[in-house]
Amino acid sequence: MSLTISPNSLSPPHLRSHALHHTLSQPHPMSTLLRHLNRNRLRFRSIISAAVRQDTAFWTPAPLSAVESAAESLFHISIDVSVSPDLVSSHTRAGQYLQLRLPDVEKPSFLAIASPPSFAAERGEFEFLVKSIAGSTAELLCGLRRGEVVELSQVMGRGFDIDRISPPDNYPTVLIFATGSGISPIRSLIESGFNADKRSDVRLYYGARNLQRMAYQDRFADWESSGVRIVPVLSQPDDSWTGERGYVQAAFARAKKISDPQSTGVVLCGQKQMAEEVTSILVVEGVSTEKILKNF
Repeated sequence: MSLTISPNSLSPPHLRSHALHHTLSQPHPMSTLLRHLNRNRLRFRSIISAAVRQDTAFWTPAPLSAVESAAESLFHISIDVSVSPDLVSSHTRAGQYLQLRLPDVEKPSFLAIASPPSFAAERGEFEFLVKSIAGSTAELLCGLRRGEVVELSQVMGRGFDIDRISPPDNYPTVLIFATGSGISPIRSLIESGFNADKRSDVRLYYGARNLQRMAYQDRFADWESSGVRIVPVLSQPDDSWTGERGYVQAAFARAKKISDPQSTGVVLCGQKQMAEEVTSILVVEGVSTEKILKNF
């Protein structure tokens, strides 16, 4: 006959009592799991509720004040934001953008603001240059009429950080590149003012298929009077065109004329391939990537 003695049976009574109490006080694994799930469920509900509240406050209804043709496939859109001071004040820098959505349309559209920040404060409007693309929210927007209501998000993005190419005495050369509707935030920059008249060489290379697709031609004279030399570049011009032909990056490669890369600033907006190729040319020439400004 054998006798098995457990370690606990040899322990003093007060230690055996403590061990029993410790065992009984430990939470059951299932109850721990349930509490964990409940906490996560409450946290998830809190996140969803916050998202719903944020979405409700995120969108501001605003009526269209103008829908006009700006060029072939491009439309000038003005939106009245005069009763939305928070929205107006969120536009602080040229190059910023927002989201716009239409009733019963699930997908919003990202639009760069074409008007300068001061315009909304003075006129109570945001202006946009919108390309009408078949099947897109932008196409539906361009088909609306004055007075119809859209919804706008708060203004987003860092915009063009002009402080990186200031003061003008240190950066007398500023090269600006835009294609198609990418001229929209460039208009905002030029009309916001960046001391172009105090710089010795400010050039805008603006690419489009032809003159019929080139917006803002009526503003060119004002832009040039502010110190910006405009170089239109047409990829498919008619026979009467005597200016630059082909693509913006090719036109710039032919011209270059960067007197001092260390004192050169650059602003880019438009077609991705153009931006990449222009950037490559500039970097080879010695321009710092820190001085190449983009709004995205």
